[in-house]
Amino acid sequence: MSARRLVVVTAGLGQPSTSRMLADRLATAAARAITHREEDVEIEIVELRDHARAITNRMLAGSGSPELEAILGSLGGADGLIAVTPVFSASYSGLFKMFFDVVEPGALTGMPVLMGATAGTPRHSLVLEHALRPLFSYLGTMPVRTAVFASSQDWAESGDANGLAGRIERAATELAAAVTGDTTRTAPNALDDLVPLDQLLGEDR
Repeated sequence: MSARRLVVVTAGLGQPSTSRMLADRLATAAARAITHREEDVEIEIVELRDHARAITNRMLAGSGSPELEAILGSLGGADGLIAVTPVFSASYSGLFKMFFDVVEPGALTGMPVLMGATAGTPRHSLVLEHALRPLFSYLGTMPVRTAVFASSQDWAESGDANGLAGRIERAATELAAAVTGDTTRTAPNALDDLVPLDQLLGEDR
């Protein structure tokens, strides 16, 4: 059996960026979860900052660079997608949106997607539900139930099950199940992904 292929798209602008850091952790956890199912996995990392000019050219003139065309072709043939964006002005970044605007219609139909976002404050965590999930639903993908948000304070967390590490593992397990066709389901806890109100307000009171 051929290896499962995951494409990881990250729209961080810095180098290094917290979006790339989160993308790497999600990819590592997803690869581990897939190999635990006794399947091989290949990971392709795409940093959109390296292709910003080509993405713009493709939107304006209909053609990008050979590298961008190869990425789009690879994405269309992937078994799963991990997509991580920084939050700007309460939504995904413009570069992130531009990239998915140049993806051919129908190329991502039915593809399992693990969504991630990063920002300085937990107050932006709802961007996953009000911006990213509608975008990927419109593109015809199958977003996994758990999306992962990381604020500045999450990087110093202790690793408990409800912290960033726990959310990463849960989301990666869901993606691995979707990619490998595992139909086993566990009853979701509607409170799992809620951010406590005092945490949402903590930095802005």
